[in-house]
Amino acid sequence: MQEKDFQSQKINKDTWKVIFKFAMRRKRSFFIILLGGVGWGLGDLATNVLTMRAIDDFMKPQTLEGFPVLVAAFVAVQILLLALLTLFVCRAAGSLEANLSSDMRRAAFEKLQTLSFSYYDKSSVGFLLSRLTNDVSRIMEMISWMGIDLAWGFCALPASLIGMFLVNVRLALITIVAVPFVAIISVVFQKFILKYQRETRRLNSMITSSFNEGIMGARTTKTLTREELNNDDFTELTENMRRASMKSALISAAYMPAASIVISAASGVVLWKGGVDIQNALMTVGQLNFFINIGNMMFQPIRQFANIFAEFQSSQAAAERVVDVLTVASDIVDAPEVIAKYGDSFEPKRENWEPISGEIEFRDVSFWYKEGEPVLSHFNLTVKPGENIALVGETGGGKSTIVNLVCRFYEPCGGAILIDGVDSRERSQLWLQSALGYVLQSPHLFSGSVRENIRYGRLNATDAEVEAAAKVVGAHGFIQELSKAYDTEVGEGGDLMSTGQKQLISFARAILADPKIFVLDEATSSIDTESELKIQEAAETLLKGRTSFVIAHRLSTIRNADRILVIDGGIAVESGTHRELMAKQGRYYALYTQQFRQDKETQSLEQL
Repeated sequence: MQEKDFQSQKINKDTWKVIFKFAMRRKRSFFIILLGGVGWGLGDLATNVLTMRAIDDFMKPQTLEGFPVLVAAFVAVQILLLALLTLFVCRAAGSLEANLSSDMRRAAFEKLQTLSFSYYDKSSVGFLLSRLTNDVSRIMEMISWMGIDLAWGFCALPASLIGMFLVNVRLALITIVAVPFVAIISVVFQKFILKYQRETRRLNSMITSSFNEGIMGARTTKTLTREELNNDDFTELTENMRRASMKSALISAAYMPAASIVISAASGVVLWKGGVDIQNALMTVGQLNFFINIGNMMFQPIRQFANIFAEFQSSQAAAERVVDVLTVASDIVDAPEVIAKYGDSFEPKRENWEPISGEIEFRDVSFWYKEGEPVLSHFNLTVKPGENIALVGETGGGKSTIVNLVCRFYEPCGGAILIDGVDSRERSQLWLQSALGYVLQSPHLFSGSVRENIRYGRLNATDAEVEAAAKVVGAHGFIQELSKAYDTEVGEGGDLMSTGQKQLISFARAILADPKIFVLDEATSSIDTESELKIQEAAETLLKGRTSFVIAHRLSTIRNADRILVIDGGIAVESGTHRELMAKQGRYYALYTQQFRQDKETQSLEQL
């Protein structure tokens, strides 16, 4: 679902079932919280009863006979019951919040690792971050701590009603008259509070997304001198959030006085009638004090229930956003029988994996990202094991789509892709992707050292093997010149490295994996000529014996390919070797000669 779709205000039971399944994983903490809420309710009732006895049995007759017993009972309730309950319940609630947040984020992270590229095509990184940080924290905090209020309220409400009717039926009825008014005020105020709280959280998600875009696009901002425009947009967002937060705070501030007016009016009538009953010896001072206190104890759960219901409503959209991540179905899912034999991404059964030789066949494959806008239509291609295929053509022609389908990052909408004569859907995703080496135009490095990033290609590789892979692609030289050589930190996303350095490290990582199928997606288009020559030399050796796909921007890098396909509109309009296509003087010839002239002009300008 898109972010704008999460605007539900009605409590959806199915959504909360998923949330509470996580809570049930921590039954012990949940049980302690509920038990503690009940204990607090009984403790408050016992405290009021003891206070009533203190007034009637000791203060009014002015005697201390039996007073130590009352003091001991009071201490037992306050310290042994309420104090210890507070300790255990707060500890359990804090533990529940921390553990549930951890469980939910871990589950969401695992889910994100298994989703296909199409999910990320439609999902904003900023919104995802907001879901897994702000939304998870809000939901877990509510579940962990509101369980105490719910349990206390369900115990305190009937206990206070029973206590009032046992003491004085007439005053109990007067007090109950105020209940509907308090409930109406609570519902009305919570409706408006909810409206502005929802707006605040929506704007908060937009601010998180704006922060992400600002950080990720810092270089673009500088080059386009958009600092002032970005600042104006962000200021507008924060100002809107400030206004919504202020409105919510003002209404919340007005809620308690409005409810207190009704409660105070009821308490005033009770005091007046109770005073008359005391004069007529129909009621004691202790009983009136008990009645006033227990009446407040009855109103508090009503206000809390309204708050809790509003919180559930308020958190509905947040819960939907989190549950959407936890339950979204990937476009690419291995069949149950495939998982049973080959395992999944987290529990692979490698002993059942067949070796891959690298034969690939596109059999009548059709694909589209959006319905009605085909990228490939009835595409057919057979690649022999060890064959080097180069894909060239205009941007948007379908080159990257072809290699992404080979890697099973997307699933064909029609037809089939066969690996070694078997439909790729009859094998696990990890089986295929473990045999891939993929070097992107914009390489991504993970936080850590150069050595760690190369070793991601094969985690059990020795230091010598890591360095050997770097030497093969010509990266060893520049790595040795870094401050800590192979132990130099690359920074977040590799930001401490140049584009060429990141590309060479990425290439060494792919080489270390010793893949059967290799994909170079314009891997040399962002690096300098010297680095390009190093990779070309390495590629000529390394691609031998491996099935490989090379998407090339610089056509001079693919002259030795076994077969060159010119892709236009998802169709291979030309196919052949460099020599054959040049002799044909068709599309490839036009592209090659045009680029050759441009390169010559650039060289001439550089010599001036």
